[in-house]
Amino acid sequence: MTRKGRAGSGAPDGLVIVDKPAGYTSHDVVARMRRFAGTRRVGHAGTLDPMATGVLVLGVEKATRLLGHLALTEKEYTATIRLGQTTVTDDAEGEITAAHGAAGVELGAVQAGIAALTGDIQQVPSKVSAIKIDGKRSYARAREGEDFDIPARPVTVSSFALHEHRETKAEDGTAVLDLDVTVVCSSGTYIRALARDLGAGLGVGGHLTALRRTRVGPYGLAAAETLERLEESLTIMPIAEAAAAAFPRWDVDADQARLLGNGVRIAMPPVPPGEGPGGPVAAFDPDGRFLALVEESKGKAKSLAVFV
Repeated sequence: MTRKGRAGSGAPDGLVIVDKPAGYTSHDVVARMRRFAGTRRVGHAGTLDPMATGVLVLGVEKATRLLGHLALTEKEYTATIRLGQTTVTDDAEGEITAAHGAAGVELGAVQAGIAALTGDIQQVPSKVSAIKIDGKRSYARAREGEDFDIPARPVTVSSFALHEHRETKAEDGTAVLDLDVTVVCSSGTYIRALARDLGAGLGVGGHLTALRRTRVGPYGLAAAETLERLEESLTIMPIAEAAAAAFPRWDVDADQARLLGNGVRIAMPPVPPGEGPGGPVAAFDPDGRFLALVEESKGKAKSLAVFV
């Protein structure tokens, strides 16, 4: 059960699922949540660009220790890709650097390009991303005019589906093709890089004009609240509920709970199918209290974070 209270009255440990509005950075949202919750201990599980909207998972108090693990979960997006123009940022926020137009691009070629970007792929992030190159943020290097390369990284695009396409004219008169798509992908995948690479593969250039994150792991838009609603009534998902939703559950007996709480590595059952070796597991005591986030290591439970 979620807990509600007046903003600024203090908050329990847990998650807040925000429907981030356009124009806000993830840091902006965290700053407002600190005010709503009356605590400095607020963080987020994976950024959203200012242009993007949708699901942003925030942790409050002890739940901030879950965020690094939640950030690694699968994500889902809806997006609009514009073919025919290239921008410096790979999205609509940046200056147009080339306008080849998309007249004559066939739908079959678009579908083939999408298929080539689906599955396990190597992706080069945008130069205005927040990843670090030799200890410095890529966007900072780009802003200073540095000439640098970003190595490709393995990512998984589980699903990349085209729903609608529209031939239209850009503001400068360029004939462009707008594509409405949904993407399900692994952590670290850049949707604007997919737009860039799709356009590059078709020889016309491409960039992102709209992006909405609809899911982070098990948390979707149905669980998200706007900042306005949260300011009126702060809704927090208790940490035990959040952990049970995001990770496989392991119920332990009283003796095991005591040992886990003391950091002792105890024998652990096999990780549930589909989770893979080393995947985080949420351990609960006989009373249903969330004890710790653990992972299997040589048949024993290695604590990632203890919450008692």
